[in-house]
Amino acid sequence: MADSLLPIRVLEHEEIVLSDGTILSALIWLPVDAEANPVPAILEYLPYRKRDGTAHRDALIHPYFAGHGYAGVRVDMRGSGDSEGLLRGEYLQQEQDDALEILKWIAAQAWCTGSIGMMGISWGGFNALQVAALRPPELKAIISLCSTDDRYNNDVHYMGGCPLVENFLWGAVMFTVSPNPPDPALVGDKWRKIWLERLEYGVPYVAEWHEHQRRDEFWKHASVCEDYSAILCPTYLVGGWQDPYHNSIFRMLERLQCCPKKALVGPWAHSWPNFAYPKPRVGFLQESLRWWDKWLKGIETGVMDDPIFRCYQQSSIQPQRHYDFRPGQWVAENAWPSPGVTPRIMGLVPKRLVDGAYQSDAKLSICSPQTVGFGAGRWLPYGSGADLAGDQRRDAHGSLVFDREPLSEPLDIMGAVLVRLRVASDKPQALVAAVLSEVLPDGSATRLTYGVLNLTHRDGHTDLKALEPGTYYNITVRMNECCQRIGAGSVIRLALSTSYFPTVWPSPEAATLTIDCAESKLELPIRTGNPMDDELKPFEPAVNAAPLETIQLREGSSKNTITEDLATGEMTATYYTDIGLCEIKETGWRFGECTEIVTRIKPDDPLSGRAQMKFRQDFGRSGLDLVLNGLTTMSATATEWHLTMEIEALEQDEQIFQRDWKYVIPRDHN
Repeated sequence: MADSLLPIRVLEHEEIVLSDGTILSALIWLPVDAEANPVPAILEYLPYRKRDGTAHRDALIHPYFAGHGYAGVRVDMRGSGDSEGLLRGEYLQQEQDDALEILKWIAAQAWCTGSIGMMGISWGGFNALQVAALRPPELKAIISLCSTDDRYNNDVHYMGGCPLVENFLWGAVMFTVSPNPPDPALVGDKWRKIWLERLEYGVPYVAEWHEHQRRDEFWKHASVCEDYSAILCPTYLVGGWQDPYHNSIFRMLERLQCCPKKALVGPWAHSWPNFAYPKPRVGFLQESLRWWDKWLKGIETGVMDDPIFRCYQQSSIQPQRHYDFRPGQWVAENAWPSPGVTPRIMGLVPKRLVDGAYQSDAKLSICSPQTVGFGAGRWLPYGSGADLAGDQRRDAHGSLVFDREPLSEPLDIMGAVLVRLRVASDKPQALVAAVLSEVLPDGSATRLTYGVLNLTHRDGHTDLKALEPGTYYNITVRMNECCQRIGAGSVIRLALSTSYFPTVWPSPEAATLTIDCAESKLELPIRTGNPMDDELKPFEPAVNAAPLETIQLREGSSKNTITEDLATGEMTATYYTDIGLCEIKETGWRFGECTEIVTRIKPDDPLSGRAQMKFRQDFGRSGLDLVLNGLTTMSATATEWHLTMEIEALEQDEQIFQRDWKYVIPRDHN
């Protein structure tokens, strides 16, 4: 692999004309002599606006690959950024059909060898998998970061059949993305027509997401778990322990049987490993280059000689809402499931976990305050602010708690922790949340993993069944996958609760659950040391391409808080982010954004839950000032979801568009 970078040039706005006449905008970095010496291409295909939304991080990534003999191709999806058309939803068939045309277009360019890879994080990681399942001949390999194989049960929408609050909040985020204007300097005089069409015809996705509360055809579409055998091209899966999508990596490692595959999981939140938090970061661009050189250029780099699965085993640490660094070590497996991971059973007795399937006749009841769950942090953390899980002691006060005696020696776990419960409810609908923590000698509790289950989904996510009050059911809560060394002297704690807001919405009524300890147990995936751990070569240091040059016109700020009303007990979590206003030096384009997310609930009323997001966005350049203001809210009755959305668009301080939406959606077994 060459260390010196090739000279590159940038194509700011290459027009890709689709078969229906729609023009998509591509930003391309490539070696200056690529027409004479064609190169493979790496496509990233997103709705998040290359002109501003992803401009900072695009500058850190794509020029690096171009400097090493590739064309980095960043395409604005139909209806987003500087592309024409309307963006009517996520992962639609139209999106995939367009991707196939984009691949053909790239392969036909004089600067391209015809060999193409796809990579991306989150949405870009999703559609890399989805397009790979279509087997286009031009696509030779993919790298998919922070993505999922299952759109229903491992995305921002539902978890264990419980509606995630993030289902609403991400819908609110997309409400801020889809109506953004293109840059007139790129698209010309038609920019205002494109903007007004997006404002007028853009439909909030969030209502549709709440209308489909079961795992129906809506969610099965574009979920590659429906047919893992469809993916044939080499697939590199990347994620982080603080990112909620890492579960899919374990499933795909096990079930992708028809393609070369590798996986990497670090300590990171929802970000790229070369600039993510928590550290340690790794030389992910160099690692990616080894992958691309192997599969797009046919250069033997040894990337497939490494272990198939490499992950960061985290060590004990005090609970914090933000970590700059997580202590631990890199470990490896050559197969998943691993023969070196075996289950260890712990029985539940009042207030205690005991080794082995100990039988206790105790029946323990719990009806948690609705404020249990504020220790969880955000479902989708980015790691740069205080958005991770905090000290679990407060949530434990409203939970059934089972503590094991302090460990006499360290214990390594790797994989999914399972809680098997025999449980009865006094209400027809209820949920159970399970949290596994490491209680340190000073009493502080660091969350290791968690899971939730809507008990009406106990037999699956399609055929839902209300609970018979007083009847016992055998259920399993599968917690998120993890890899952790629990330290000697620490206590393993299992906490069970009937609420977990603001991660998931409460059940319609406050239910009391009764746990039959005689038929309940905890299963820990215990890992024995693998000799490969000591033979791992260290990653290269994290590097990035040169950062985007900008002029800061207004400074930003951020502040995350949790407050309690001492009179009512109402808890409120607020996430405030203002990125300020900046101008990109090279293009003169200006953009800024300010968002405030607020979630609140009272301890004694599951129907008091509220969520809202307020935003302001600024776009333009000298002589052009465009503003979007918006507000989205969500609440619930016992039988309905209530959503409202409102948006206002300003041009030169004059209102040019305003619209409100209101949705009332029946609740379906949640």
